Amino acid sequence: MNKKIGIVIGVIVLGMIFVVSDINFDDQSVSIQPEPPAEPEEPENLVLMPVKAARPDCGPNDDCYIPSKITIKPGETVYWQNQDAAFHSVTSGFYDDPDGLFDSELLDPEDLFSYKFTEEGIYDYYCTLHPWMKGIVLVER
Repeated sequence: MNKKIGIVIGVIVLGMIFVVSDINFDDQSVSIQPEPPAEPEEPENLVLMPVKAARPDCGPNDDCYIPSKITIKPGETVYWQNQDAAFHSVTSGFYDDPDGLFDSELLDPEDLFSYKFTEEGIYDYYCTLHPWMKGIVLVER
């Protein structure tokens, strides 16, 4: 009789093990998906050097820096981004008379340069490699 009880208990234990092992625990798992990277915010006061800005025909149309004239308040920063395949610069003053206030040096494609303007005034700038590329920052209250 004790043998029969032992066999019955063994069958019950094996049956429970079989049932538990057959449960699909994957249905209860939590899937963690990585968040897509956030879109970079475009800075305020952005001036672009567009594709083909290195060509002289952009000069007469004021399409070398877009916008070619930007108005900001004192304490604000202007950002320039080179979207062209050519190297460019953002240098204060005029081609034949740089004033030394700011100079990005050469900007590779997709590079960004910034300068914070603290005083009111009219600030001319140009590209050292392409003298027809020029723009103005107007700082006023």
